[in-house]
Amino acid sequence: MFDRRLIVVGSSTGGTEALRVFLSRMPVDAPPILITQHMPESFVPSFAARLDGLCALRVKVAEQDEEISGGTAYISPGGAHLQIAKYGTGYRVALNYDPPVNFHRPSVEVLFKSAAKVLGARAVGVMLTGMGKDGAAAMMEMKQAGAINLAQDEKSCVVFGMPRAAIELGAVDEVLSLEKIAERAIIHSRES
Repeated sequence: MFDRRLIVVGSSTGGTEALRVFLSRMPVDAPPILITQHMPESFVPSFAARLDGLCALRVKVAEQDEEISGGTAYISPGGAHLQIAKYGTGYRVALNYDPPVNFHRPSVEVLFKSAAKVLGARAVGVMLTGMGKDGAAAMMEMKQAGAINLAQDEKSCVVFGMPRAAIELGAVDEVLSLEKIAERAIIHSRES
């Protein structure tokens, strides 16, 4: 069992650069990070490989049934929803090919709903730049389950849609600049 909270991240338009900034500020011993970024399937492997070369922690494309480990960021493969499954005292990746949610597959809503259900108060939610409202309702479910939720501020977003939707629902505990979100996520991941 992890002694820290897991971090789950949703992003869309502008998210590739936001994720680079966010992940490059993560230490090598960061808790597991699961990411849903709206991106075509063919771009995900090269995106993950580029981030892996830039970051202290490992960055990879999430694979079905793999064990979720600290010091690793898992990016949802394009075309599949990313979820968390309980497995013994730890967690595994669960991918599914159900229909799009909020017009997206992968959908942030699916990852965040999974975090609310499986992790509860053992999660830190992060909503980065993106168009629309994917993930906002499920981020509220995370908050109600005891998670701590962070959102990128309007000034540092390419598109403020997804963070704004979560903030307006009351699902967000802190609104921060992109440069400060990683540090706060790490601090909150260490809280019991």
